[in-house]
Amino acid sequence: MDRRAGVVREAPTVNRETEPPAPDEQRGGFHERRRSVLKNPRVRLGLILAAAAIVVGGILLWIYFRSYESTDDAQIDGHLNPVSARVSGHVLKLNVADNQYVQAGVVLVEIDPTDYQVAVERAKADYADTVAAAEAARVNVPITSVSTTGQVSAAQADVISTRAGITAASEQYRAAKAQLLQAQANDAKAQSDLRRYKQLVDKQEISQQQYDQAVAAAQSTAAAVQAASANVNAAEQQVIQARGKLDQAQANLRTAGTGPKQVAAIRSRAAAAEAEVQRREADLDQAQLNLTYTHVVAPVAGVVSNRTVEVGENVQAGQQLLKIVPLEDVWVTANFKENQLRHMHPGQPVTISVDANGKDYKGHVDSIAGASGARFSLLPPENATGNYVKVVQRIPVKIVFDPAQLSEHELRPGMSVEPKVWIRK
Repeated sequence: MDRRAGVVREAPTVNRETEPPAPDEQRGGFHERRRSVLKNPRVRLGLILAAAAIVVGGILLWIYFRSYESTDDAQIDGHLNPVSARVSGHVLKLNVADNQYVQAGVVLVEIDPTDYQVAVERAKADYADTVAAAEAARVNVPITSVSTTGQVSAAQADVISTRAGITAASEQYRAAKAQLLQAQANDAKAQSDLRRYKQLVDKQEISQQQYDQAVAAAQSTAAAVQAASANVNAAEQQVIQARGKLDQAQANLRTAGTGPKQVAAIRSRAAAAEAEVQRREADLDQAQLNLTYTHVVAPVAGVVSNRTVEVGENVQAGQQLLKIVPLEDVWVTANFKENQLRHMHPGQPVTISVDANGKDYKGHVDSIAGASGARFSLLPPENATGNYVKVVQRIPVKIVFDPAQLSEHELRPGMSVEPKVWIRK
């Protein structure tokens, strides 16, 4: 009934069957149903098993994530072997193309060998000339040795002979002096007799004949004195001459005494000739090596990359022509955070996921770098400025592949990878 309008109205009749239940009744029904479900043994068992599975799964996940360290700051590294020309010249032929796989020892580039062939022929001629000169020097050594030995022996014999001659001349000189003294004595006696006979003949006490005999005897003894004096002078000259011969013989002996030095000089010349032969032989070897260097060969097996040489180009010694990347020798450089290295050490197994092909490879930790990457940068950070902010550093870790993993040559240096180092088994 509506009292405000003054009209009595009857309240509308409510259908209890279609009226929705009150909220309290709804909550009560929900709780009753939940209690009834929870009282079901099967439901309770399922809930217990689900909770146990979640706990076990969480524990397994926790153990799994603690069993490895990984990083996406990693890439494949490898050797980039540069191939350079060892001699200068004109490029005649190029035997490889870009990205071609070659074996070690394969001829990559051919340089014009004409100049180097001429150099080899010239070196052969010089070598033959020096060999002949060395052979002649070797022959002169025994000849000079025998000759100087004979000269020394002859000079020594001459010295002995001239000394004997001096002795003989001295004896003759002494004998001549004795004969002179004897002749002088005889002459003195004859002169004395002549003076007595002169007095006697003047007194006519002796005959003229006796006086003449005394005069003849005095003249004979005087002549004998002159002859003996001449013999003395001649003997003295012989002594002087013999001494001169001795001086000459001694000079010849001293000259012959230089023979061993001459032999040593000849041997030195022979040794110098042998050294020249070795030098010429080395020149010949170098010329032959230069000729072989006109064929530039691959130092290792790998893929030809970064080729800059072309046919017809004049290259210089030391000029880089191309690079060879050996695909059998690649590894992973992974930059781990320093706090990831607590349990990491060489030898631990690694699973390497390669972005390029989506494959996983097996490997192991080879070594850990001696310093962080920042220390090897061009301008390493200096933290002693007062503005120090701690930054987690990254340490390069070298990871090598198991040998069987690289047989297909799929990996290239520079590829991005994500390694997982299994630090716990």
